[in-house]
Amino acid sequence: MTIAGLGAYGIVIMAVNATSKSAHDSTMAMLANAVIEQVDSTLIGTGQGFLSDCTGTQFNIDTAPGGAQLTGGIGSDIDFSATPPANYQMDYKVTSPCAAGATGMTRIYDVRWHVDQIGAAAGTPSNSFLLTIAAKRKGLSLPIHVRVMVGKAE
Repeated sequence: MTIAGLGAYGIVIMAVNATSKSAHDSTMAMLANAVIEQVDSTLIGTGQGFLSDCTGTQFNIDTAPGGAQLTGGIGSDIDFSATPPANYQMDYKVTSPCAAGATGMTRIYDVRWHVDQIGAAAGTPSNSFLLTIAAKRKGLSLPIHVRVMVGKAE
């Protein structure tokens, strides 16, 4: 019975770890999608995009071509070892509950983005942009990368 009990205990620990990892992955994907929506609405419309985290910190979302350094050329991953320019990175804080002054658990996510205008390198820029966003939990978390094409009306 001891061996069976230890086996069941191991399965429970693995399930709890998988659930925690899934929650972090979902938060990182949500943050990447929020940046996509802000960049897309700013490129198509006018004004400046911004997001506010659970502590009330407001982050400006810059949409000019450029941004966080990539590990290679267009379409490559965001380089987390390089310091990003202002307004292309945010340390987004998630608290429990999500409210200014909350005393519960706080997690910080490093979110960065890069905007490439398609065709700009060839001298024939279009109104299409490749947006690369990456998010990772501060610490030892691996980042997720999302790439999406967004367009601007002519």
